[in-house]
Amino acid sequence: MGRDQAAEISASGVTVDVGDATVRYLLYGLLPSWFVPGLADWWMHRRTRIEETAGTKESLIHSLMMAEVGLPIALTLRYEVNPLLLSAQLGATAAHEATALWDVRTAVDSDREVKPVEQHIHSFLESLPFAALASLMCLHADQVKSLLRGGRGDPDAWRLVPRRRPLSRGYLAGIGVAIGACVLLPYGEELLRCVRARRRDKKRVTSDEARFRATEGR
Repeated sequence: MGRDQAAEISASGVTVDVGDATVRYLLYGLLPSWFVPGLADWWMHRRTRIEETAGTKESLIHSLMMAEVGLPIALTLRYEVNPLLLSAQLGATAAHEATALWDVRTAVDSDREVKPVEQHIHSFLESLPFAALASLMCLHADQVKSLLRGGRGDPDAWRLVPRRRPLSRGYLAGIGVAIGACVLLPYGEELLRCVRARRRDKKRVTSDEARFRATEGR
């Protein structure tokens, strides 16, 4: 298949630009699809009472995973894809996968029941960074080649370059609201719930110890 054929696909007499179609898929398909399973995963943590098992440790791991996904997304929405951005995306994807393994190990070691449904939700969430990265690398094959060459000959390879065609403020605002409603709010509630349960347990232990000492002193 030649470059012109790869750039355009004719379907039912309508010519479609592959690059534009892939960008639309990333912006309006793949990125929004992160929110629903993320919310479902939070609900599974709540149903299995994470605050009484793995507690604050696992909740903090969840926050770390959100940061590992959220930072590359924020950079990609605002800056051009180049070797620097690709390196950040590759590093974050690898870190996210390692943290996901740590997350499951923490849950299992704490005796929190990780139901089959939650495991499938995890599988979907783990696949999203790889799908996004693969699509971006196909869209920006020239930048992948530049990365493999160490960015030689490209003065902008290792600095953040604002997007030449910025995304609309409406789209960015919508994504921001979705992140707040489906990620920051529920997972912030989870962490707060775990912290409160931990403090409550500490107070209970302290009270029990004081009662025991008072009994022993009689």
